[in-house]
Amino acid sequence: MSIAEAIEASAGTEHVPVTFDSHEHVEGPFFHGTRAEFAVGDELVPGRSSNYHEGRVANHVYFAALLEPAIWGAELAVAFGDGEGRERIYVVEPTGPFEDDPNVTNKRFPGNVTRSYRSPHPVRIVGELERWEGHPPEVLQAMLDNLADLRAKGLDVIED
Repeated sequence: MSIAEAIEASAGTEHVPVTFDSHEHVEGPFFHGTRAEFAVGDELVPGRSSNYHEGRVANHVYFAALLEPAIWGAELAVAFGDGEGRERIYVVEPTGPFEDDPNVTNKRFPGNVTRSYRSPHPVRIVGELERWEGHPPEVLQAMLDNLADLRAKGLDVIED
């Protein structure tokens, strides 16, 4: 399901918040997009450099139950990494509690339509998607331009 389809499907429904104490109702599969290379069995852990802000350490590991947010993650990680590396999408499994990603939840749309989450605990790599379709170059460039505009205005804050 794409983000647009998720927005349409969520119309008229009530968002059930996902919290560290109430996350068991969320089903995967879960995806993580990056430019880093991992193997099945590896764990993504908090405390590593952010893919999106040079010099920033991420206190959480981010993942989604929709593929499209992971695609954005992979595309942006490569773009912000000066084009170095390959876009990768991993299928992941949380090892501990997780919550709605506050950077997207209730920001543009009610609830968490992107089904994006974060955890202060590792997530385990259980597979890698070899085939998936990225965004057209003009759509990716529009996203990069929008993010550059937010950054220039000091509005590219990531709540981590």
